[in-house]
Amino acid sequence: MTMDVDAAGNLAEAALVAGVIEGSKGQGGAEAQCANCQAVLTGPYCSQCGQKGHLHRSILHLGEELAHGTMHFDAKGWRTLPLLIWKPGELTRRYIDGQRTRFVSPLALFLFMVFLMFFVVSWAIGNADKAKLDEAGREQARTELRNTIAQEQRIKSEIETRLAAAQAAGQDLSALQAEAERNKVALKAAGVTLAGLSASTKDKAAKGKEKDVVIEELSQGFKIDTGVDWIDKAGAHAMDNPELAKYKLKNAAYKYAFLLVPISVPFLWLLFPFKRGVTMYDHAVFTLYSLSFMALLFVVVAVLGHFGFNGTAGMAFVFIPPIHMYRQLRGTYGVGRFGALWRTVTLLFVAILVITLYVLAVLGLSAA
Repeated sequence: MTMDVDAAGNLAEAALVAGVIEGSKGQGGAEAQCANCQAVLTGPYCSQCGQKGHLHRSILHLGEELAHGTMHFDAKGWRTLPLLIWKPGELTRRYIDGQRTRFVSPLALFLFMVFLMFFVVSWAIGNADKAKLDEAGREQARTELRNTIAQEQRIKSEIETRLAAAQAAGQDLSALQAEAERNKVALKAAGVTLAGLSASTKDKAAKGKEKDVVIEELSQGFKIDTGVDWIDKAGAHAMDNPELAKYKLKNAAYKYAFLLVPISVPFLWLLFPFKRGVTMYDHAVFTLYSLSFMALLFVVVAVLGHFGFNGTAGMAFVFIPPIHMYRQLRGTYGVGRFGALWRTVTLLFVAILVITLYVLAVLGLSAA
């Protein structure tokens, strides 16, 4: 009985292989070739370049490829992101030790997170600009209502004068009294609407006015003089045209985000100058995964701040980075608690220095 089952299995396998080979042949029984490298196909995929033998040319197949690509990324992404957040040291160590196909590569993850971060920041800034435009619209509405109220007040005075004159002359007052009532209703409605608009933006207007006054006071007579010519020129250009400077700075920061890696790696190497078996490659992987997490954290903080959770966003931005650095240092380099602790403290100061150098580099590149 066992031999019969094995024989049936062998026959089924042989039939499957024969079907695959037969399916790879072209018209007329000729051997099909790969459309990419022209190698002879011996199965559903090319043995030389890996491209699929049967190619579709339909709109529906584009959707199929999109779904496959998304699921393929999710398979790696759902293995990578949890480790990046909760066990960054294990993720970094496993990737360095050779487990490459299971996880999203640190460079690909870094580029994606940088794109996501700048996308979210642009969205948040765009909504802030929209809020400013909405406020400008409300201010225009308030101005129009004030004009309406002033006009209705003038009409009220005129009606009262006409009522007094008509009453003294013994004329019929009903038409004037009806007009006075309509004027009273219109005046009250405009006043209520104006009060509602003013109440909804009173605090914002007061804070905005205070902020504008402070900025104006600080900018009066302010001149950048660092002694470095290109920094002074960039600062003067930003003061003259702040909107253009902000746009150029944002683009330069996105395009040159990769500079964070070569700036960071030498400082990280100084934390492990005599540790055996640790190479610059290890530091680069550590840096890329760490920066990817920080970009993801920045996205979360930006979203929380946008929806008004400023306290939560501030606490997350202050407390989470050192905890993440500590866990990643311990898991990646196998150091003890004290070794990871002092390196975390040092790395926080290094991060400030790296950001400063990066900002200076972006300022110079955006001003060029």
